Amino acid sequence: MPNQSEQRPNKINIFLPLLLSVFLVGGMLIGFKLQTKTVAPDGESISIFSTSEHGRLEELIRYIDARYVDKVDRDKMTDSAINALLKQLDPHSSYISSKDLKEVNEQLDGNFEGIGIEFMILEDTILVVSPIVGGPSEKVGILAGDKIVQIEDSLIAGKDINTRDVVNMLKGERGSDVLVGIVRGNDPEIKKFVITRDKIPLHSVEVGYMLDDETGYIKINRFSATTYKEFMEKLELMVEEKGMKDLVIDLRQNPGGYLNEATNILSQLFKEKDRLLVYTEGRTVKRSDYESTGKPFFQVEDIAVLIDEGSASASEILAGAVQDWDRGVVVGRRSFGKGLVQEQYRLKDGSALRLTVARYYTPTGRSIQKNYDDLDAYDKDVYERYDSGELYNKDSIDVVDSTQYLTKIEKRLVYGGGGITPDIFIPLDTTGVSDYFVKVRGFIPQFAHRFVESHKDDFNYNLKEFTGLYDVPQSTLDAFAKYAKDQGVALDQDGFEKSKDDLKLSIKARIGRKLHGDEGFFSVWNEQDEVVKKALEALALPNPLTYK
Repeated sequence: MPNQSEQRPNKINIFLPLLLSVFLVGGMLIGFKLQTKTVAPDGESISIFSTSEHGRLEELIRYIDARYVDKVDRDKMTDSAINALLKQLDPHSSYISSKDLKEVNEQLDGNFEGIGIEFMILEDTILVVSPIVGGPSEKVGILAGDKIVQIEDSLIAGKDINTRDVVNMLKGERGSDVLVGIVRGNDPEIKKFVITRDKIPLHSVEVGYMLDDETGYIKINRFSATTYKEFMEKLELMVEEKGMKDLVIDLRQNPGGYLNEATNILSQLFKEKDRLLVYTEGRTVKRSDYESTGKPFFQVEDIAVLIDEGSASASEILAGAVQDWDRGVVVGRRSFGKGLVQEQYRLKDGSALRLTVARYYTPTGRSIQKNYDDLDAYDKDVYERYDSGELYNKDSIDVVDSTQYLTKIEKRLVYGGGGITPDIFIPLDTTGVSDYFVKVRGFIPQFAHRFVESHKDDFNYNLKEFTGLYDVPQSTLDAFAKYAKDQGVALDQDGFEKSKDDLKLSIKARIGRKLHGDEGFFSVWNEQDEVVKKALEALALPNPLTYK
């Protein structure tokens, strides 16, 4: 039996890789690939480490390479150790591997390279929901409803395949070709299409349409490089062709993105020049002010901004500026609370470091960043809002920063340090949510697609008629319950009855999207949305800020 002194080296060997990886990563993060200087996005040359640090870290790397007992997956060890190291900073400083960087940047750049289809996996089949207008697939004749059964020389119908697998097979460099096999309708023959990949836009503005005769609605899902352009296209259409006067901007579940896209949109909401919209400042970053241009292209009268616990960063900047200048009314629930500015540094191996360098401040000087001293609590903050009752009762909102700020015009009291608190609070409605609904709601898009395909003669409505006249009958709900059962979820009659209204709304909205695109979905959904309803009630007043 080994004695205590013989056991100790074994324990050291267990922890040695972790300890060495942390030291290794410190060197790689501080001076990646042994660089002595790097260049910040503003062009400033930054000295990264001292000579003594350089020698010590190099020594560690040589020991690991030359003497460690086992072969080490250096890339895997480095990635995991970098992430562990960054957890010592703030929640939003991050390391992005070279493998993931392209996809991350595509989301912000507003485009990717592929074949241009919207698809869903229906059971074991890839179903084309619609080809993107003007995209490569539409140009070669791919149609909505086509089934993709072959990609290159691989037959994929009936295989266990997920969305990520499909995306990886269909994406590729612009100008490259991909062979796709299609089954159309009841024709058993596989039709072959060679599709030349091209740049495909990723729209950040989901929809823009009129809620009523005077009020427009624009839903922004993130702030990418094309958001301002997309926003202005929707705004122009509604102002010039529909006579829009007031505007609802929906930023719920919008995680943010590019700051300039948000400030460009804000400049279109203020007719005054040089109004402070937001400023940034950090330990090594001087204060930068972002101000309105005073050159809006269209006149927008009253504004409502919709936010919730998923609205972060650039979304909070937009909502905060509107609130601080009393430019409009903010409706919903307290926003996420992300007020940190990241700069991205490319590393020599193709990966990147996104490092927090400053904080955002609203025009009144409010920091919207919530406390992150306890990173575990930070990650669980939204769940804590459920438990504390904040999502259901405005009085339960925890004001962490008691510093009082006054809005610029009306001198209303607002607070910082933990997101934007709305002017009009709308509680989360969970009355129709049951365990059964949670289990089956993922089947609704597929069911709606199939239902419309098999009942086309029942939907001879234009959008206005569909929204106002069509009601999901009991027979359709029963058909959905049977479909869900076929997918493995047995009918729970109590849950079904509790969630009947939510099921009807969700099915109708998905049918609306199948028939009339995104406007069809939101036209149905927003008619029952309490946040949208309250925004319209406020905008109907001479001064929306007086809404009680």
